[in-house]
Amino acid sequence: MRYLIDTHIFLWLLFEPTKIPSHKLDILKDGLNEVCMSSMSFWEISLKFSLGKLSLQGATPDELPALAIQMGIKIIDATADELSSIHKLPNLHKDPFDRLIIHQAICGKMILVSEDGKFAVYKEYGLRLI
Repeated sequence: MRYLIDTHIFLWLLFEPTKIPSHKLDILKDGLNEVCMSSMSFWEISLKFSLGKLSLQGATPDELPALAIQMGIKIIDATADELSSIHKLPNLHKDPFDRLIIHQAICGKMILVSEDGKFAVYKEYGLRLI
């Protein structure tokens, strides 16, 4: 199966894996599953870091892509089609980073791994969540 992890799931994998429910952690650690994250997550992290809203426990945002790759996470870029068609996704969740990740999961037919309860409203639009 193909899974797309939300930004906070990636940060928890790095710094606080005990925050991830065990059934989700088992899925992410299963070598038969492809675990992906959006390159847009790095932009979100970098912006929040520069605003002082995010601490990375001694790391810097520019170190994180290499750490993701070392963890076996595939980094996927948002395609021009995904970026230009996001207007079709109802604006039920105001965070633009989250909306893009939701849209990427739907377009890429991936299962989104998140602990954000607000994402469930997109199930009727094709979002699969775990």
